[in-house]
Amino acid sequence: MHATDVMTTRFMTLKPGNTITEAVNRFQAASREQGKNVFGLMVTDDTDRLVGMLSMYDILLFVQPRHADIWPELEDEEQANAFEALLGRVKSIRVGDLMTTDVVTITPQTHLLAIVDIMIKRHIRRLPVVRDQEVVGIVYISDLFYHLLQQYLG
Repeated sequence: MHATDVMTTRFMTLKPGNTITEAVNRFQAASREQGKNVFGLMVTDDTDRLVGMLSMYDILLFVQPRHADIWPELEDEEQANAFEALLGRVKSIRVGDLMTTDVVTITPQTHLLAIVDIMIKRHIRRLPVVRDQEVVGIVYISDLFYHLLQQYLG
């Protein structure tokens, strides 16, 4: 049992120059296309080589208010105005500004148990599958989990 047994070969990617607004729209489109929530996408350069990953976590980390601990003390209107200002900053930010560039990848022949080990130890929810520097798929932790359950629990 290898990555090829669970990887998704239909996937969307982003470019470093895409805006965060475009990225969020791609997350939604990928979710509709795959019939499940997609929380992150691979980022490729103009030659379709993997250069990073962008997740919703990366975006939320960017918009998180510095002093979130004082928010409960603010009035609702003050909170709304502050959050609106934070979201307004995102419009000018590019994917390349927020993406993770230190991406762990696997090959199509990586054993499923090795993938489980990587995902658990590194707290990774999705792993790009790369062959000869070309992205050929992605393994989502949910797909891996359900595949293993079906194999071992019947």
